[in-house]
Amino acid sequence: MKSWSSPHLPQLPGTGGPVSLHDSASRSVRATSPGPVARLYVCGITPYDATHMGHASTYIAFDLLVRAWRDAGHEVRYVQNVTDVDDPLLERAAATGEDWRDLAVRETDLFREDMTALSVVPPDVYLGAVETVPQAAAAVRELVRRGAAYRLPATGDVYFDVSADDRFGGVGGYDDATMRQLFAERGGDPGTRGKRSPLDPVLWRAAREGEPSWDGGDLGAGRPGWHIECVAIALEHLGPGFDVQGGGSDLVFPHHEMGASHAHVLTGTAPYAQAYAHGGMVALDGEKMSKSRGNLVLVSSLRRAGEDPAAVRLAVLAHHYRDDWSWTEDGLAGARERLARWRAAVARPEGPGARHVLDGVRRRLADDLDAPGALAVVDAWADAQLAQDPADQHPAAQHPVAQGGATQAPAAGEGSGPALVADVVEALLGVRLGAGREDGPATRG
Repeated sequence: MKSWSSPHLPQLPGTGGPVSLHDSASRSVRATSPGPVARLYVCGITPYDATHMGHASTYIAFDLLVRAWRDAGHEVRYVQNVTDVDDPLLERAAATGEDWRDLAVRETDLFREDMTALSVVPPDVYLGAVETVPQAAAAVRELVRRGAAYRLPATGDVYFDVSADDRFGGVGGYDDATMRQLFAERGGDPGTRGKRSPLDPVLWRAAREGEPSWDGGDLGAGRPGWHIECVAIALEHLGPGFDVQGGGSDLVFPHHEMGASHAHVLTGTAPYAQAYAHGGMVALDGEKMSKSRGNLVLVSSLRRAGEDPAAVRLAVLAHHYRDDWSWTEDGLAGARERLARWRAAVARPEGPGARHVLDGVRRRLADDLDAPGALAVVDAWADAQLAQDPADQHPAAQHPVAQGGATQAPAAGEGSGPALVADVVEALLGVRLGAGREDGPATRG
């Protein structure tokens, strides 16, 4: 499956520092410590509807991580999946009378367009569930061989025995009652009779009439469960112990918990990922977004309405990635105003030195991807720039720069500020400011 084109990534002076992230498993902010290659897996969409702001918030968050890692000198190996066969997709296709394959292709194409518009760096490996069925089936057969999976005679479905992993529960840290509740709410089947535990997840769904299925060898015809799909992809393309498993906070349990246990048993090693990072949920005017309520804010709808994708991205970046927050018209209006102010500031040929902007943005992003803090650094420079009389600005000028309520002179050697600020904002925050600036050679995502 093809990914999408990469945005331009300007080269910045020097390198950023180590990036720290909040790890859901340890409940703490910890420094990531990749080797030469930083390895990231972010769970992708189930393409039965268009990209909404919850999706945008998640993928922009991990886009910041990719940018910060690269700025710190790491090569990044980024893998993402598309769950292009699953119950919600099949149900939507049945309800609309559309072939499920056509629905998946159309919505995946729209997702690519939205990610391109939002300047999200693409994954290096972008794979659909359908094209990776053989790998997932092989993983299920291995779990059966190891005695960690069993078949229900009544249905022929194959389930994972969560007791096979003594680390089960370590990602989310929830008690049994909470796990059962979340399992029921998020696609699990705790009430299925014959399972060894209510929490055991399906690994292989035996073929049903009217549903797509594939040859699973000894498993028989069927299709993989949701969790094993991601594990098979991640282990093949990243290997065990990769740096970060990412997604929305609704994936902590059961998806990431179950995936970790599958991988622990398959590889005999732990942890599956060094850190589990999760983004918050996005509401609309204080009410949870849901397809049933019909209150989704879609990226494609905003684009069709003429919104600048850079303003949409800034509206997302105004919130810390781990926070639950609400999309509002006021928030979008504020992002439009910020974008216009920044663009006006960098449009001036000269201005306050800006090395402190580069350093400040790097520091904020290195501290658990603090995008609001990074925006504040750029705001302070822009305010100082716009407060100056353009007639007084020239290459030799050394203007005081307001930062954090104080006034400081730029350090020697900072040079002209506007060009550096534009590059910092584009490279690290993914917001293109310079109207008419020519892109250099694209950097592959």
